[in-house]
Parts: sequence; structure tokens; C-alpha cells
Amino acid sequence: MAGTTPGTPGTPRVLRAMNDRAALDLLLEHGTLSRTRIGKLTGLSKPTASQLLARLEAAGLVVATGTTAGRPGPSAQLYALDPRAGYAAGLDVNPYRILAAVADITGEVVGEYELPTPGRDRHDVVGQVRTALDGAVKDAGIALGDVRRLVIGTPGAFDPATGRLRYASHLPGWHSPTLLDELAAALPMPFEYENDVNLVAVAEQRLGAARGHQDFVLLWNQEGMGAALVLGGRLHRGFTGGAGEVGFLPVPGTPLVRGVTKANSGGFQELAGVQSIPRIARAIGIDTPEQPYVTTTAALLATAAEEHGSDPLYAQLLDRYAERLATGLASLVAVLDPELVVLAGEAVVPGGEPLRARVQAELTELAAARPTLVLSAVPRRPVLRGALESALASTRDDVFDTSR
Repeated sequence: MAGTTPGTPGTPRVLRAMNDRAALDLLLEHGTLSRTRIGKLTGLSKPTASQLLARLEAAGLVVATGTTAGRPGPSAQLYALDPRAGYAAGLDVNPYRILAAVADITGEVVGEYELPTPGRDRHDVVGQVRTALDGAVKDAGIALGDVRRLVIGTPGAFDPATGRLRYASHLPGWHSPTLLDELAAALPMPFEYENDVNLVAVAEQRLGAARGHQDFVLLWNQEGMGAALVLGGRLHRGFTGGAGEVGFLPVPGTPLVRGVTKANSGGFQELAGVQSIPRIARAIGIDTPEQPYVTTTAALLATAAEEHGSDPLYAQLLDRYAERLATGLASLVAVLDPELVVLAGEAVVPGGEPLRARVQAELTELAAARPTLVLSAVPRRPVLRGALESALASTRDDVFDTSR
């Protein structure tokens, strides 16, 4: 058949779009580049690189930002992504508040908003989502219609068969089978939903300790305990979205917890969840309150990380807690044999290297495999950051596609 149809691979239009995307990804990675540097990195000739930049500038995707200075020879024009080319939003939902943020196409957060939700009407979830999102959009100084994609992170997971939120009975108002349809009707942009721990893994893989790794496990220990499983570079969610709900995992050292969905707890949560650290501390003679769990636990672990070398009680606290963490991790490692395990959450990270090293040593004794253990490298609001990274990936695929 003579000729080609529009969009056929190998046509000038498709090749231009491929070159455009390569240049835009380079600008995303490097921040600013000259025409010459873009040409060298893409393999394009100077005239072709010039045409590409002119085309992207006319499309509102790149802007001239200045010129090189301090180098021999004539200065060169520098180019960068136009941050106004697109915006994405993320929400981090828990029983006490909704965090919302908006990022521009470069990934810079330009607006944030926090909506406290304790005691609010559990039937007004859609209104809460809109209020939080509107607050972040207003803080960013843009219109709601400028947001191209939203990702909502919640505990548990929405069952794809029923549309109901599972494994999160502690999140009131989010369990209606029509909630996703109601949100779709109320939001002017496409949205996705994801488990909060999975979003922490997205943030770690894009920005943190798991960069460059295609197979890893992330153990999250904060208000609840969960894991994210990344296999071959992809999140493994399971049949109902419940893969990684390791708080329900039966483990040695605790009685069997029956009716786990009603109790919203399980063996591993009882053994090594956030509530266990103050109890360990009190049992060995450290005077401490028990609640609020997260704040108390973070403070105990931070003190232990500082004092373990001189205070045997804090060394004992780290030893006992590390053994409990490793007990549950051993089951995950035995099944998945991951290259890397990332330890995250306020019930782990404040323990720092002293805790990490103890967990690594215990796991070496309990598991046949030998994964590397590392601490989270996303220090601030990792669930929200993961939601933004997920929303930005879809937004960039849309905005950077110049073939249409």
C-alpha cells in the first residue's frame, strides 16, 4: 500500500514527537540546557535542535531563561520547561485530615492546603475532597480547570469489583459503593485513587532510597503498618488491591488475631506496630507515656538513636524492637526475595542507623535471602509526594505529547 497514514511509526510527525519528548525529558532532568547541549544529548543536528526548541517554545512547553556566563566564547541561550504548561494535584487522606497539594509540570509544589476532618460529617466526603483541593488550588494562584490530573491516596484499597474501600474501617465515610462515581461527577479533572503506602513507594522510587531499583519492598510503620511491593518496576496490588496489608500478617510472638477486618489489626501490627514501642519501653524501665502513639514513638526512637551507646535501656529498646520488625520482614523476604527493603514511617525512621543496622542483623539470622535494608529518603509528607509524582507522570504524558 503506497504512502503512510498519519501517526504511523517512522513518519516525520511521529519522529518529531519522539524528539520533542526526549528533549522535554532532558529539560525535566537537568532544569536548563542550551541548544547545543540538547543537540549533543539527543544526537540531533544544530538546525534540527533549533527547530525543535522553536516548536516547543511556540507550543508553550519551554521558555528561554537567560544565557550562559563565565565561559569562553559567545554566550548561549538557555531553555527550561515552562512551569505553567500543566499542573497536577495530590491528596493524602487519613481519619484526621486531608492534605492537598498542587505541583507544576516541573514537579515544584506551588500550593498546599490542610483540611482537619475529626468530627466532620462522614457523609460529606465529596465536599471535603473539593474543599481541600480548592484550598490548594487557591494557594497556587491558579484555576481549578488548570489541574489536569488528581491522585487521591487513602489507607486500604478500593476493590475493583465492588468499588468499596477495603482494609480501612477506621476511615469513616469512604466506604460507600457509589463514592467513586460521586467523586467523578464532582471533580472537573480525571482522578485516580491509590493506597497510601503504595504512594510512599512511588515517592521513594522516583525521588528517594529506591531510585534505580526495579524490585523492592517498602515497609511503612506509622499509624498503621503496611507494605508496598514493587516487582519488575510495577506496584503489585493483588486481586482486591490488598497486597501489602502486612499488619494482618500472623507472626510468632503474638496470639492469633481473628476477625482482623473488624479489629482493624493483626499479628504483625500487634507485634511491631506503633503502639508496641511505648509498651516495650515501659516494660524495660523507661518512663514514658503511651499516647499519642506516633509522637511518643518517634520521640522514643530518636532518643534511643542518640543514647543507645551510653544508656543500656535504650540499646535494649532498639534490640527488642528490631527483632520484632525483622520477624515480620522475614516472611516477606522469604516469599518475595527482594533486592532492597526500604524502612519508612515515623515508627522507624527516627531510629536512624542504629535501628536499621539491628534490623539488618536480625533479618540476616531469620531469612535465607540477604536484601539490603535502607531508611526512607523522602523526609516530608511522603504519601502526598507520591500522589503528586503519580499525577505528574500522567500529566506529563499528556502535555508532552506533541503528535496530536
